[in-house]
Amino acid sequence: MTAIRLAGVGKRFGGPRSPLVLDGIDLDVAEGEFVCLLGASGCGKSTLLNLVAGLEAPTTGSIEVPGDGAAVMFQESALMPWLTARRNVELALRLRGVPRPGRRGEAERLLELVNLADAAEQRPHELSGGMRQRVALARALAQDRTVLLMDEPFAALDAITRDLLHEELERVWRETGRTILFVTHNVHEAVRLAQRIVLLSSRPGRVAGEWRTDAPGLDAQSVAREITERLRKEIASNAA
Repeated sequence: MTAIRLAGVGKRFGGPRSPLVLDGIDLDVAEGEFVCLLGASGCGKSTLLNLVAGLEAPTTGSIEVPGDGAAVMFQESALMPWLTARRNVELALRLRGVPRPGRRGEAERLLELVNLADAAEQRPHELSGGMRQRVALARALAQDRTVLLMDEPFAALDAITRDLLHEELERVWRETGRTILFVTHNVHEAVRLAQRIVLLSSRPGRVAGEWRTDAPGLDAQSVAREITERLRKEIASNAA
């Protein structure tokens, strides 16, 4: 079954003479699939994610998502600084309509899912950057939507913390069965996480290539080199 379907999607900001940001995007994401959108800065990856999230409307084409929409996790955790980790997650549950008696237990379950149960009563300023992003992930999961959109959520973290969160995200994805569309400009992050990588060209963003990364016996380093070379060509063609 298809969870996300984009057909002929284009986007420009402003009038018809404004430059295209995205052009002719055709993309299907299956239920439970983990797909990374990869591309150079400014190629329209985040714009595409915003379109899928319903935060922007496409100029052309159509987008289909599940009826309950999609949860979104951004690069910044954007936690409420006066609330504890648990209360930040409870806020998402309240907005979802979960009755008050059940919120605390569900928030604690979600924090345990992201290995943060011991920090439930700490406020954001008491947490490391990686821990704040775990809270943000628990909050996104609290929306209980089958599709999770992630916009470079680990870009600001150091390499070791990012690697640890890659492991956590992969575990959470397998345990929850969410469909994940993940934006990154980091080739190795994409190869590490995704079942499929979709490369966008420089503006206007078009699908420039796709790679499966879940095949048995796959040489991840070879795939990363191939994608990096293709990405370099896209960047060079835009600079010419």
